[in-house]
Amino acid sequence: MNRVHIVGAGLAGLAAGVRLTVAGYPVTLYESNGHAGGRCRSFHDSVLDCMIDNGNHLLLSGNCSARTFLREIGAEDTMSGPSEADFPFIDLKTGDRWSVRLNSGAFPWWLLSRERRPPDTSILDFLSMLRLAWAGPDATVTDILKYDDAVFTRFAEPLAIAALNTPLNTAAARPLWNVLRETFGRGGAACRPLIARDGLSRSFVDPALGVLRRFGAGIWFNQRLRDLDISNSVVRNLRFGNMSIEVAPTEKVVFALPPIGLNAVMPEISVPTGSHAIVNAHFKLPTPISGMQGKSLLGVVGGIAEWVFIRGSILSVTVSAADELAKKSAAEIGVLIWSDVARALDLPKNPPQFRIVKERRATFAQTPSAMRCRPGTKTQNKNLFSAGDWTDTGLPATIESAIRSGHNAAAAIIAS
Repeated sequence: MNRVHIVGAGLAGLAAGVRLTVAGYPVTLYESNGHAGGRCRSFHDSVLDCMIDNGNHLLLSGNCSARTFLREIGAEDTMSGPSEADFPFIDLKTGDRWSVRLNSGAFPWWLLSRERRPPDTSILDFLSMLRLAWAGPDATVTDILKYDDAVFTRFAEPLAIAALNTPLNTAAARPLWNVLRETFGRGGAACRPLIARDGLSRSFVDPALGVLRRFGAGIWFNQRLRDLDISNSVVRNLRFGNMSIEVAPTEKVVFALPPIGLNAVMPEISVPTGSHAIVNAHFKLPTPISGMQGKSLLGVVGGIAEWVFIRGSILSVTVSAADELAKKSAAEIGVLIWSDVARALDLPKNPPQFRIVKERRATFAQTPSAMRCRPGTKTQNKNLFSAGDWTDTGLPATIESAIRSGHNAAAAIIAS
């Protein structure tokens, strides 16, 4: 079979590479950084003296593309989570605590139980979210959902802001519906929260690299794409920092690059512009936390912190659409977020050691106008394909979207 050149070794590039190598294609990956995984990776932090993730990522059991990828690389057993769809929350303004607990079947019996819904919500409140199914291409989330009722503030908003990483008055409604349709719309069996037990790299990156190397794939790090040659709608040459790769007429190329990276070498391709930040805080406790009854996730309402991930003595907090927060110093951010965490988990007021990770351009601004700029898998060039969480998968820019885009690129190459 003819070689496939994949530029970018984030999750999209890794997913495409694994799928193609297993199918028998010779593959070479080129990555501008000295590591694979993109935003989905782990590293040893010198301050905390332990491994932490660059950013916190939550999977749901209904994320079919991600689950398939994990099976392909033999890492599905590295994810951990509760046996049922259970999402604990606290409202810092009122002190209320509750859990959203779905039944495993597709029919939402759980809505009939007050103990399984957020306080002050009704079945009709949840049914009103079905209006997202008919959202037009220009509709934002707050155009469709009432932003001042309990089901929004205590359920829809925390999930939506995490999925879209965009203020909900400007975030497109359609991708949110696609998320709900594939997960909550299929019942609790598709909604169990899953977290990488030993870190993102050990779940998604290291096993994928192992599969690629086992099948003989070439992997070049520290190779940033600088330029390329195209003639007669066929990519002929790829030029990196210190090498030039000739692309045979029958070979294929996948650009699994972020929007800014693709636009730098191919400005003629329409890409979404604008971005929003995500701020992650990692706290190292003297001893593992207790009192969460084995749960590893907590949603926080009414504060700065939004989602708390608990892994033994490491507490990690994610704040999405955090452009203003990211402007503050790491010291300020750590104190502000710890104040919420301490109240939520009844911990001492003084923060322990912490590390703040600011992802200033974590995802593209997922507005209705930006959605129209998402390119498809195929390009106007016969042997060039696109992949990345920002391409037109119909989903927000998430792990599931990145992996699905890689699978889409692999499928298009195999079909061609």
